Amino acid sequence: MAKEREKEKKMFVGITWNCAAELKFLLTALLFLCSLATVLQFLPSRFSFSSSDLRDCLSRLSPTTTTTSSGTNSSEGLLVDAVPVLAPPPLPPPPSPSPPSVQQDLVLEGGIIKRVFNPYGAAAYNFILMSAYRGGLNTFAIVGLASKPLHVFGKPTYQCEWVPQFSTQQSVTAVGYKILPDWGYGRVYTVVVVNCTFPVPVGNDGSGGRLVLHASSNGGGDRSFNLTDSIEALTEAPGSLNVAYFTSPPKYDYLYCGSSLYGNLNPQRMREWLAYHVRLFGVKSHFVIHDAGGVHPEMMEVLRPWMEKGYVTLHEIREQERFDGYYHNQFLVVNDCLHRYRFMTKWMFFFDVDEFIFVPRKSTIRSVVDSLSDYTQFTIEQMPMSKKLCLSQDAGKTFRKWGFEKLVFKDVKRGIRRDRKYAVQPRNVFATGVHMSQNTAGKTTHKTEGRIKYFHYHGTIAERREPCRQLVNTTEITVDGIPYVMDTTMREAAGSVKRFELKMIGSRLQRTRQ
Repeated sequence: MAKEREKEKKMFVGITWNCAAELKFLLTALLFLCSLATVLQFLPSRFSFSSSDLRDCLSRLSPTTTTTSSGTNSSEGLLVDAVPVLAPPPLPPPPSPSPPSVQQDLVLEGGIIKRVFNPYGAAAYNFILMSAYRGGLNTFAIVGLASKPLHVFGKPTYQCEWVPQFSTQQSVTAVGYKILPDWGYGRVYTVVVVNCTFPVPVGNDGSGGRLVLHASSNGGGDRSFNLTDSIEALTEAPGSLNVAYFTSPPKYDYLYCGSSLYGNLNPQRMREWLAYHVRLFGVKSHFVIHDAGGVHPEMMEVLRPWMEKGYVTLHEIREQERFDGYYHNQFLVVNDCLHRYRFMTKWMFFFDVDEFIFVPRKSTIRSVVDSLSDYTQFTIEQMPMSKKLCLSQDAGKTFRKWGFEKLVFKDVKRGIRRDRKYAVQPRNVFATGVHMSQNTAGKTTHKTEGRIKYFHYHGTIAERREPCRQLVNTTEITVDGIPYVMDTTMREAAGSVKRFELKMIGSRLQRTRQ
């Protein structure tokens, strides 16, 4: 038994001795791998690699052939048993653009120091598109904002292009005629209306197409560059063009285009304004209201009944606050309103929600505008009213009276040029403003005294409190150097307006608060 154990021991030693070289190699490899793993733990993350990196390395080492065959060659059209090879890795993403090189000041011959200027970012957008509308078979209007310094100090240009829906038809181009309707009132941005009139009708066969505006800076701002932005302003789907729309009788007789409403507005004043003007303009009238932050929940409760009746359309334009234009971009929105509705109404009125249009008792709004139908535009005289003077006889019951019912003192100070508001026949107007349009085809008249005027209760819509802050028992008074006389014209209309509201929408607004 002892001899057999000795024999086995000699056999194990012999095998171990014969495999010593292989064991040494194995131990060395294990030692190297352990050392490598220890070192990798202390390297920063940017030097580390993952299993995907290992696969990438293997794929680069692999041949580009896709199969190895264990049977007949696949080129002979017979089935083969294929072993897939790792696919090549996806292409890396394109490198991000390198930042512009920074130039350095130079010292020229003679010791002159040449200074350099390195621009970063952008001061204002080249063009901000709000809308584009077809004005006929060959003409369009594009409404937007653009950098005011670019237009004041540069010479930007616009080119219009009509791209047909089908590539078999050729595109048509025309020079864009720009109109700046805000009279320089813009701030960082100014309003631009681009008129695109092509030499021939475009898309009149109903095939559809795209209106593209090419806006070029022409070196404005930075004379080293002439940047052009191509803007798809309007897309017309095949079959969507209604040619009769431009010649058919309009849907409305009168349409109101309102400026931007902003701030914490008084819902009771808005209630009075709507009831009064729906009654004045009649069943074939419509009111477009633009919400720039002023239509809060209480204001919405006042608008909703008239929206349900089809008299009011509300546009939410709060996004325009991103762009610094004049008075919440009111020039922009009235130009959009002009072109959006120009074929839907015979007359379009522009005034504010603290202003009340009035025609004499023996007249109607229809008789007045018919007498002015030879004019594209007429302006309306202002009657400025006090926003705080009321009669002593209303003491204790002012809260039950409407604003235009109790504010009965008119400013009669002379020698002041007062703003006027206006109305136009919109099919003859190319761009418009807040107080009048300077871009019309046809005549304008300002001689409307005795036919139409508006009472202006300045600022009352912006104050959510009782306007009567001074009660007086006289027909004439001077306050802060301004003479006032009593004028009860609007007070006398209050009763019929209240009855009209009750008839039209019921008592749902009776509990409206200021």
